Amino acid sequence: MVKKSQCDKCTGLCCRYFALPIETPETKQDYDDIRWYLCHKDISVFVEDGDWYLNVKNVCRHLSPKDYRCKIYDKRPKICRDYKHKDCDYTEGEYDFELHFTSDKEMEEYIKIKFYNNVTEKQKAKKRKRKKSR
Repeated sequence: MVKKSQCDKCTGLCCRYFALPIETPETKQDYDDIRWYLCHKDISVFVEDGDWYLNVKNVCRHLSPKDYRCKIYDKRPKICRDYKHKDCDYTEGEYDFELHFTSDKEMEEYIKIKFYNNVTEKQKAKKRKRKKSR
């Protein structure tokens, strides 16, 4: 009898994206730069343990579409060899991100809240105009 492993059920979830750390944004311009990332297809940005990451959905070219196994397993990169079973995307369930942005619109709303207390640019301009006319 062949023992089944968790890997037999896996569809290579960890081989379908990569995440890169990015600098923690501080200014409105920094957040707007992140908004630019989010204008691109299959990109998201998340915050985990206070660190910001750019997440790129892009399947590894060595992931077999037939059985979801690595076609270069014996020569796979170190980052793949260091990946631990306890960190497996298959068993982890949903991620518990502090923040997760999947579109430029979400970041735009976040910028409004963070920098303008949810006041739009037009509303802010009207307030400035009223103050000047007094």
